[in-house]
Amino acid sequence: MIFGNVKDLESTFAWLPKPLKTAVQHLKDTDFAALPVGNYDLQGKDIYVQVFDATTKPIAETRAEVHRTYIDVQYSCNGKERMGFASETGNNTVLEDLVEARDLLFYTGMENESTLTMTPGSFAVFFPSDVHRPGCLLDQPASVRKVVIKVRASLLSAGQ
Repeated sequence: MIFGNVKDLESTFAWLPKPLKTAVQHLKDTDFAALPVGNYDLQGKDIYVQVFDATTKPIAETRAEVHRTYIDVQYSCNGKERMGFASETGNNTVLEDLVEARDLLFYTGMENESTLTMTPGSFAVFFPSDVHRPGCLLDQPASVRKVVIKVRASLLSAGQ
């Protein structure tokens, strides 16, 4: 897992592999508040963007998730949310398996969960080895504009 702010791309995150740097640069350069909710391709199905609005919920009403094919680069456009995260241990109980259809596996919870706070400009990179729980409230429910850039994980091993 990687956590930071897009304003620090050049100073702190210059070492990112090219596909992740492409994603974070896109986050930095795009006015997502002006875009409609929806999905669009950045580099075909290798790197694509999801823009959506959500309302944060109590942690008990959210689901822990993991992806096998894509890396999630989650970004807070506006609003604040808490996100749970942990390394995949293999000990989490599967709630719903949608890996074949949507590259998505939900767990009932996650072992060794920690949290981070997403504020406007924050991004978090979750690899297939990272379980994450997005959309959790801080103090009370809040509206958030979120962007998730999906990066095909095999791009990192391809040396791109």
